[in-house]
Amino acid sequence: MAIISNTVGYMDGDVLLEAFFAFDDALIGRRPAVLINHTWVGRDEFVAEKAIKLAELGYVGFAVDMYGKGVLGTSPEQNSALMQPFMDDRLLLQKRIQAALYAVKLLPWVDDHNVAAIGFCFGGLCVLDLARSGSDLKGVVSFHGLLGAPGHPVAKPIKAKVLALHGHDDPLATPDQVLAFEQEMTLAGVDWQLQCYGHTAHAFTNPLANDPDHGMVYRAQADSRSWLAMKNFLAEIFA
Repeated sequence: MAIISNTVGYMDGDVLLEAFFAFDDALIGRRPAVLINHTWVGRDEFVAEKAIKLAELGYVGFAVDMYGKGVLGTSPEQNSALMQPFMDDRLLLQKRIQAALYAVKLLPWVDDHNVAAIGFCFGGLCVLDLARSGSDLKGVVSFHGLLGAPGHPVAKPIKAKVLALHGHDDPLATPDQVLAFEQEMTLAGVDWQLQCYGHTAHAFTNPLANDPDHGMVYRAQADSRSWLAMKNFLAEIFA
């Protein structure tokens, strides 16, 4: 195993973005790719580490950039200001992540017929919206993601299989929102799954999450269980 990692620039209109990618150079030929969408902070070390872990599983890990090259939030206020334009304009959000999907398919190690996407928190919403856009994906995985549907109608059928990994005590995805998400996926005819972890809050995969007053707490058991669920899901959709 020889994990190679680097960054690559790509464009959404006139906005320069920079992804981090990783792959195993010991493998021969093209292999599936997995987009990794970041939290409201931006494309940081957390998602870079996920790209490397996915490369170790035999995929090309491609950590998406939603905000622009080098742009990272340094406080909740900055993070919110960076994320909010995409929450307000879900078509803009879908266009931005579709640029990443186009970019990853250009990498020479990628089997462009076998692409999936995973995302965390805000990134979970992004990958769900990528699926909602009707993009050509095998599947998406949302880790403690925001679940609300966009306000605009979804005109295209959802092609991707969907796995949502959810903490029962997540204040950012309430039981009513979970039910609405389940109904949305069912009415759309999606092959969907939702795993709900008891006694688990928002950001349960992030070891730095320690803000119980705002419902953000790391939980090692849910982190481990959700990663295993993702691995099984990817093995299924890429079989």
